[in-house]
Amino acid sequence: MPAAGGFDKGTGKVYPGNLTPFVTVTCIVAAMGGLIFGYDIGISGGVTSMAPFLKKFFHSVYDKQQANKSTNQYCQYDSETLTLFTSSLYLAALLSSLVASTVTRKFGRKLSMLFGGVLFLAGGLINGFAKAVWMLILGRILLGFGIGFANQSVPLYLSEMAPYKFRGALNIGFQLSITVGILIANVLNYFFAKIKGGWGWRLSLGGAIVPALIITVGSLVLPDTPNSMIERGEHNEAKRKLKRVRGVDDVDEEFDDLVAASEASRLVEHPWRNLLKRKYRPHLTVAILIPFFQQLTGINVIMFYAPVLFNTIGFASDASLMSAVITGIVNVGATIVSIRYVDKVGRRFLFLEGGIQMLICQIAVAAFIGAKFGVDGNPGDLPKWYAIVVVLFICIYVAGFAWSWGPLGWLVPSEIFPLEIRSAAQSINVSVNMFFTFVVAQIFLTMLCHFKFGLFLFFAFFVIVMSIFIYFFMPETKGIPIEEMGQVWKTHWYWSRFVGPDDFVSAGNLEMGRGKGNATLPVKDV
Repeated sequence: MPAAGGFDKGTGKVYPGNLTPFVTVTCIVAAMGGLIFGYDIGISGGVTSMAPFLKKFFHSVYDKQQANKSTNQYCQYDSETLTLFTSSLYLAALLSSLVASTVTRKFGRKLSMLFGGVLFLAGGLINGFAKAVWMLILGRILLGFGIGFANQSVPLYLSEMAPYKFRGALNIGFQLSITVGILIANVLNYFFAKIKGGWGWRLSLGGAIVPALIITVGSLVLPDTPNSMIERGEHNEAKRKLKRVRGVDDVDEEFDDLVAASEASRLVEHPWRNLLKRKYRPHLTVAILIPFFQQLTGINVIMFYAPVLFNTIGFASDASLMSAVITGIVNVGATIVSIRYVDKVGRRFLFLEGGIQMLICQIAVAAFIGAKFGVDGNPGDLPKWYAIVVVLFICIYVAGFAWSWGPLGWLVPSEIFPLEIRSAAQSINVSVNMFFTFVVAQIFLTMLCHFKFGLFLFFAFFVIVMSIFIYFFMPETKGIPIEEMGQVWKTHWYWSRFVGPDDFVSAGNLEMGRGKGNATLPVKDV
């Protein structure tokens, strides 16, 4: 029995191919799809800490903010309407990701990206010109539809386009663009908040049209993936594209495996029902638990509400926006570290190291906030050193997330799914992610009001649970071709009981017979 989480590289199959300039540029452009998600995460918290915005749309929050500062600081932002403004987007993203599964499977990854960009563009325009709360909510819903399509298609696109040896680094480009989007939003919030007349929030919200245009135009000029072309029967064009993507002429073995995977996939009439088969138990578990745990690290609490949170712990409005910029810079830098090392040290090491780092920081932040704010939320005068220490620990926490659960939460699910369930399983991954993002966003401010500093201990508990899950149940996926990934489950100490010897045999991630060279296609799913 291998060690906990251990695996055998199965067939050891190696496909020839290089990291060509063509595929590098293609993956960079596609990864820009993450900008729309990141920009929204960063802009939301900043805008909701701007007094003119609160005064116009959320007057009760504005009144609490302007009231006597000796009142309970934990509860000053507790407003159901304000949290609905932030979290409505993620409910919409959840719904649209389910529709995006069908679009991605039948019409290709590019069309899903295009839909994502156009919907996000519409939402940004409505929010920028909003006159009432209902316009804000409508805009947020359209933004959510856009994010659902983009988050469903971009990670799949990157995993399919990248050579397997560089798949981790290129796929994390998506998370890098999310972090860049967050940073840009934080910087813009800082400067737009200074505009006289108090209309800077319109520029912050309306600025969403810029990343929307990038992914919209990008989706029009990007090539489709060879996998997607084969799924749609364009075999000759797919082979030409695969040669260009890999930078070599010897692509026959990889192409044949892709065709075999596609033919088996075509016989699966009900990919959603197929997901419930015993052999896909590991995939389904990972598709649900990885995004669930990713949201319960508490990161979106920090990123959504960084300015609000810093404001609550005693920073002035300008200072809280600048603190959010600082955490945004750390986020980008740590994601670059992940790109550098993910294909060298592997996914498991980064998951576990990041978990330990986040746990220590969450306990420290809870202790510092608890010591000063107590349970009544009245800190009195906060010394400067205290604020600096809290920001320092939050930055170390963000770094731990940004080189572990941040990028790997998107990378690992997108690289483990067999072609016949890939679109459906990725939709579940995105839907679970968006559902728990919605839940956390919707209840965070209420939880902060009631849990107080204990909120950080709440998330710390889940960091312990998720690290245990990774240690015992997540096999290493570094350096394994995407169509050979089924082999890692067969030799895993736990998942091997669900995956039989005839599942995922050699010619791609599909149910094959044992014959050498000649694969037997599966019986039609009924």
